[in-house]
Amino acid sequence: MDTRSHTTYATVPTQFITAANGVKFAYRRQGERQAVPIIYFNHLTANLDNCDPRVMDGLAAKHEIISFDYRGVGSTSGTDATSIQDMAKDSLAFIKALGYTQVDIISFSMGGFIAQELMEMEPTLVRRIVLAGTGPRGGKGISDVVGLTYWDIVKGLFTFRDPKFYLFFTTTTNGKKAARNFLARLKERTKDLDIPVGVRSLRAQLNAIRTWGHEQPADLSVFKLPVLVINGDNDRMVPTPNSYDMAKRFPNAKLHIYEEAAHGAVFQHHEDFVKRALGFFAA
Repeated sequence: MDTRSHTTYATVPTQFITAANGVKFAYRRQGERQAVPIIYFNHLTANLDNCDPRVMDGLAAKHEIISFDYRGVGSTSGTDATSIQDMAKDSLAFIKALGYTQVDIISFSMGGFIAQELMEMEPTLVRRIVLAGTGPRGGKGISDVVGLTYWDIVKGLFTFRDPKFYLFFTTTTNGKKAARNFLARLKERTKDLDIPVGVRSLRAQLNAIRTWGHEQPADLSVFKLPVLVINGDNDRMVPTPNSYDMAKRFPNAKLHIYEEAAHGAVFQHHEDFVKRALGFFAA
């Protein structure tokens, strides 16, 4: 199966692997095979089709990058995990099924919650990590994402727009343009589409986030690995102060905040983000 770097994310085939926990994971692998790949941890209610093709293609030019569906989501089997910790256990099972003992990670939003729990479970697994549009366990305002998400879903229904138009971007002229461009990119793939995410997964994941947002904060000072924290200056979903908080608590972290950007800042500024991420992983 040809998954070399010239394959675009819009055409790279969906593959499947069954982990030791019995879950059959759907995933897409792009870029030249490497001993340490980048694993992409996706956001709330995201399936494989929700990965930004510009981000994936940009990273695949230099790295092997692998995206996957969480348990019960999209084309992955099983029922939805009910906690962020269980999602991390599933993710670990997926990585082990692929045969890796060390990985790099790019995580966005809820994916960052899962990745932090994964690091706690398996401290030597992650070599470098990007935490974008995310926050720490027990972070201020994280549990509020539940009400905000439901509100913007309703808003999207009334305006005939994808809720990500409101959840990921600002209401400025530049923000609206970035939202339209991002949503158009997600439609570039026309074949081998993933199974849409349903209400059951939405409820399970929001409940898990609500619980995680009220749990005891983790001691991030024990993680010595290089960390890149990125966000927009106006993130409503995972409030931007959480990014500043995380960057201070990790001993070896770099922070970048995009101006006039929201939760999906890395998609709005995808060209700059890819350059920063490539530099970070190459350092």
